Amino acid sequence: MADQILSGVRVIDFSRYIAGPYCAALLGYLGADVIRVEKRGGAEDRYVTPLQDEGESVGALFQQTCANKRSLTLDLKHPDAKPIVEKLVASADVVIANMPPAALVRAGLDYATLAEINPKIILTTQTGYGHQGPWANRGGFDGVGQAMSGASFFGGEPGKPTKSAAPYADFGTALYGAFATLAALYARQSTGKGQHVQASLLGTSLALFNPLLAEHAVTGIVRQPSGPQGQTTAPSSIFQTKDGHVLIHVVGDGIFKRITKVVNRPEWADDPRFGDDQARGDCADELCGHVGDWCASRTTEEVLEVMNAGGVPCGPVLEIADVVQHEQIQAMGLLQAFNLPNVSKAVPVVDFPVSMSGSDVGHKVRAPLIGEHSAEVLSELGFSQDEIDNLRAQGVI
Repeated sequence: MADQILSGVRVIDFSRYIAGPYCAALLGYLGADVIRVEKRGGAEDRYVTPLQDEGESVGALFQQTCANKRSLTLDLKHPDAKPIVEKLVASADVVIANMPPAALVRAGLDYATLAEINPKIILTTQTGYGHQGPWANRGGFDGVGQAMSGASFFGGEPGKPTKSAAPYADFGTALYGAFATLAALYARQSTGKGQHVQASLLGTSLALFNPLLAEHAVTGIVRQPSGPQGQTTAPSSIFQTKDGHVLIHVVGDGIFKRITKVVNRPEWADDPRFGDDQARGDCADELCGHVGDWCASRTTEEVLEVMNAGGVPCGPVLEIADVVQHEQIQAMGLLQAFNLPNVSKAVPVVDFPVSMSGSDVGHKVRAPLIGEHSAEVLSELGFSQDEIDNLRAQGVI
């Protein structure tokens, strides 16, 4: 059997919602032992998009962000919780917490406090606005990062900014955090020391929207939103068909020459107005208008077939009900079906979307029930059964 890359690495996850929990889940996909610490009644992120038929509620988001984890319930405000936290930190390699700096200090999860307990600890934090500056202690969510990066303004239509339905700032921050945590674990092999890894929603959002920010800073160009229609290349947009929509993306001279043949406009290939990507982007209305007319007279399947045959990247705009059943998604094995307590149907959960030929990675175990592993984890930390029973009776766990 292939090795699990992070076997033997312990991660203590104090985070909630997406940026922190999915960062921890990614480490779990690579084989780390991830212990999620949450309040006794369960954290709020357990119930986002509820799935339950009866009994304890479970949420769709939680199944993705907290797979491969064990659950320890703990009232962090109870005085008897502190020794448990200290033992957890002493046993761990990584602590993850998505709190503003001041909240970290109040919870005793700031790097200085953790390093006193375990000098080798790596603290990975996800915040709205980083740890410096006048907004450092403000809370933030995915949409705020999108809005402040310029992406919401540019992604909508004139006078109608929009937010992406996919919380890419949250998931991107989780990815950056996991990537940097792996680098910190690697660095610790030579230094013997831990460090504080800081990721932020605003930093992620700016990184993902950098090109237009750089363009404006250098050239002064102030682009206005144009919905799905591209501005730095064309014809690139979402086009309506007889029975749905497709997205066609044309970048580079090679693909442009191909689409001129597909849509029966070979003269475009020699038109000086369309000499490069930006020139074509400047003529997007004309190019997209013709391609839109071409698509409108055909079914989605016809457009996909002809574009694929012509070597032009094109995909269907799938409705929610069609995504899971799509033949390519099925063929790639991107979804695993998990049976959950109190849910009558198997729940499709996206697996770790990267395969590795020499390592065992991916989604192994469903997300835990509230406190499902409390006794198990405490026993590993050296607590006797009587002590565990007493902690439960006192409302600590």
